[in-house]
Amino acid sequence: MHCCRKARQGDEFEIAFAEARTIITSMSGRGGLSLSRSIESPGTSLLLVEWERLEDHTIGFRQSAQYQVWRGFFRHFYEPFPLVENYRTVLARSN
Repeated sequence: MHCCRKARQGDEFEIAFAEARTIITSMSGRGGLSLSRSIESPGTSLLLVEWERLEDHTIGFRQSAQYQVWRGFFRHFYEPFPLVENYRTVLARSN
């Protein structure tokens, strides 16, 4: 999810995320999870959630009651509604 939020609300957004992350981390099929704040555009954040299968996100999470609670944490931050896209890894860095 890539979202633009009101720049002055960066800290509040991250506090809400810290509270809401237990919702998404409890979902079946969820892998990695990270939240980043843009350095060049402080009003922009990038939430990266790794799912085992596309359906874990589109059905298991997005159609769940937990998703409505998740949205409630963030609805007032969005300006406009965030762009949500699904990606497939084509090249991964190994350490």
